[in-house]
Amino acid sequence: MYAFIEGQVCEKSSGELVLLAGGVGYRLLCSMNTVQAAPAMGETMRCHTWLSVREDAMDLYGFATKEEKSMFMLLTSVSGVGPKMALALLGSMPLRDLNLAILLDDVTALSKAPGVGKKTAQRIALELKDKVSQGDVSAASAASVPVKGAASVKADNVTEAIEALQALGYSPAEARSAIGKLEDKNASADELLRLALRAMAGM
Repeated sequence: MYAFIEGQVCEKSSGELVLLAGGVGYRLLCSMNTVQAAPAMGETMRCHTWLSVREDAMDLYGFATKEEKSMFMLLTSVSGVGPKMALALLGSMPLRDLNLAILLDDVTALSKAPGVGKKTAQRIALELKDKVSQGDVSAASAASVPVKGAASVKADNVTEAIEALQALGYSPAEARSAIGKLEDKNASADELLRLALRAMAGM
């Protein structure tokens, strides 16, 4: 019903934004990443939206980027994952890291989100790993608010190592599996590549 809403930021709270557009205040349920990406009160923001209609309620969800909305729709397509859990997952890490966690079958990272148990995390990785591509990781990185620090560096190194393995002739699935099995994913891209090649050679 609503593709997006653009208006002045009137209220900010944990998990919610209120945008004033056309004299109407729209209450949007959002991830913490979207709330943090919102500008100062009184400034204009565009939120991509999704309307949930149930017998007992109508809830409007807002997303800072199209990529975040697309991931939300993917997450809610998984059995047992509702809108609230999807928002918790989106807010638990940068979108690029969430894409990587799914690609690498990183159940530990996925289960760190509030309310997400190990079995649910395993189901998310299983059902979505073929629906998330390396291109999605790059798109999420380009669309997201810049994040500096260890999480961003880790994502860059993992992506670079996966791409290097593919350049050496390994399939995307083989490359993701090899990197995903490494215990230390905080190493440099070169070190990740070296460790992955050693593991694949059985050394």
